[in-house]
Amino acid sequence: MNLLQPPPHFFPPPFKPHYRPLSTPPRASLSSTPTVTSHPGAVIVGGGLSGLAAATHLSSLSVPFLLLDSSDSVGGRVRTDRLDSFLLDRGFQIFLTSLPELRRLLHFPSLSLQPFYPGALVFHSGEFHLLSDPFRFPLRSLSSLLNPIGSFADKLLVAFHRLRAAITPDDLLLSNSETSVYDHLVSLGFSHSMIDRFLRPFFAGIFFDKDLSTTSRLFDLVFKQLALGDNALPAAGIASIPLQIADRLPQSSIRLNTRVVAVDPVTSAPASVTLENGDIITADLGVIVAVDQPEAKRLLPQAFPSEPGDKIKRPPRSTTCLYFSADRAAIKDPILILNGSGKGIVNNMFFVTNVAPSYAPKGKVLVSVSLVGAFLDRSDEDLTAEVVRELGEWFGDGEVSEWKHLRTYRIGFAQPNQTPPTDPIGRDPRVDDGVYMCGDHWSWATFDGALVAGRRAAEAMVRDRKISAV
Repeated sequence: MNLLQPPPHFFPPPFKPHYRPLSTPPRASLSSTPTVTSHPGAVIVGGGLSGLAAATHLSSLSVPFLLLDSSDSVGGRVRTDRLDSFLLDRGFQIFLTSLPELRRLLHFPSLSLQPFYPGALVFHSGEFHLLSDPFRFPLRSLSSLLNPIGSFADKLLVAFHRLRAAITPDDLLLSNSETSVYDHLVSLGFSHSMIDRFLRPFFAGIFFDKDLSTTSRLFDLVFKQLALGDNALPAAGIASIPLQIADRLPQSSIRLNTRVVAVDPVTSAPASVTLENGDIITADLGVIVAVDQPEAKRLLPQAFPSEPGDKIKRPPRSTTCLYFSADRAAIKDPILILNGSGKGIVNNMFFVTNVAPSYAPKGKVLVSVSLVGAFLDRSDEDLTAEVVRELGEWFGDGEVSEWKHLRTYRIGFAQPNQTPPTDPIGRDPRVDDGVYMCGDHWSWATFDGALVAGRRAAEAMVRDRKISAV
């Protein structure tokens, strides 16, 4: 089925993926005699995007640092696994090319970015309906004006809000008065049909939040970035983002397979971290904690004052992603497919190799299916069977029954819960004497939010220690 006719220049040239993995020392074992060592610079806990951004800023000033990560590679939640020549991103993740901090830190041509079609296919009432970006494909947008995915007024409203968001500065979007995404959409005038059939599954796939209770500030920011750039995948997987940043850092300053179990602020000595094996590393300049929110709460509970009912009001944003191998793609276009039917557990899916052929061996198709939530009450086998049955109604039982299940990722903490009230630009990275915090939970839940938070933490440390560029 080929619903679109992209222009000849739509696809970038072929790209052969390559990797430059960082050296990985064996995990340290418990030491009977813990040692105390001193580091002349900063210690960064966590090698995700935030930690790498902090390290990049310090490195640009020739400030020594030691980055510690408990995993076998950098990236945090932004990781890609290789399975039988398939590239499997850990959960549904896309690269927004307009994000300013990404543009500042990355060399885009080296990533060989493969774009999605600017729009979506919506499955509703047993059929697929195309919605296109009205500014990039105006003629195709005209053909969708009368489809059942929202009204004519809804589609004009999408175009108007897209234009308004595109010309509004990021700081203003992130400091506007806020409400939930759902209430924001209603206040903007969108019909329930448009919300439930298109906007809900689309943004639930981004925020992992079917109730659309996320802050309207984040919605406006993401809506702007969708308007200004492309959705894309790096040809060598989403992990190409952190790997490219890490490749520019001194490899001797990155220590993997090293878990930090405690962070101690400045008392009579420099701030320090305690490792899983009992060893202690003191940091002359301070410690930057750049781990995800659950781990940050474990290491620095004093930075997260609890509120009554907080766990009920702010459950973690979780997702489940299933990958399948197929011999052919039921849809031939590089487009995101949304469940606008209001039924079933599938939120969105796409044929990955339509976007980036390098994600699968030659002659094979990679299918990605995303659900909102971790579905911990169901086994992988039961979940896979339900997804296959559901997608059989979309594409035909005979088509989907031939797919081979490759792997299921259940990501309990995929994103911080950013239900209002939020303070994405006003949070001080200084959380204790000589200790700094960063991460997307300390700013806003995008790649850029994580990167900006890391840079701000490093900048705060530099200001506090009165460091100037060498």
